[in-house]
Amino acid sequence: MAQLICENISLGYNSKAILKKLNFKINKGEYLCIIGENGSGKTTLMKTILRLLSPLEGKIYTSDGLLPDEIGYLPQQTEVQRDFPASVKEIVLSGCQSRCGKRPFYNKEEKALALENMKKMGVFDLQNRCYRELSGGQQQRVLLARALCATQKMLLLDEPVSGLDPNATEEMYELIESLNKSGITIIMISHDVNAALKYATHILNIGKNIFFGKKEEYLELISKNTN
Repeated sequence: MAQLICENISLGYNSKAILKKLNFKINKGEYLCIIGENGSGKTTLMKTILRLLSPLEGKIYTSDGLLPDEIGYLPQQTEVQRDFPASVKEIVLSGCQSRCGKRPFYNKEEKALALENMKKMGVFDLQNRCYRELSGGQQQRVLLARALCATQKMLLLDEPVSGLDPNATEEMYELIESLNKSGITIIMISHDVNAALKYATHILNIGKNIFFGKKEEYLELISKNTN
């Protein structure tokens, strides 16, 4: 059964569509890479899935036990965000906010979850460090730990290796792959088509020509178009 279904959706701003009649669905444990040119609507699609924006047309459903507030999100970082003056522990704990309801504090279970995810992402020893003092790779690990506090079901990642050096990039891809193998559904925007084809189970290519399907089907399509 599909966890996420996008049915005939059109996306854009101020009633102006930048992407029309898009249909796809993702099942539990799949790894979808969204590729396409700049301005094609990749980030807009992700924000629409997160209900930060409303589709101009069509509907988005969650199913198979996934609730809309159980989707973790790792957005692209801005320079201001990279300079955020908070501790690693504070940032990771903030991922538990949706679990708190109206409580103004975190309970023992949420604090334990934050510690568990810091260990999982290899930043436990950095928990008292200031976030802005960390390397780019360390910061992304912290943000992944934060996203995991919001969900153990689905992660949306917007260019998670942007600005990282080659070693940190490879480490980040391996971390994401390990999360996927643990059962977490991954939806990732990437400009790195080679990485998308290495790690993804499915590809969504948006732009003038829309493609959605298994990685193997996309490779077959590319092969036909280049021959």
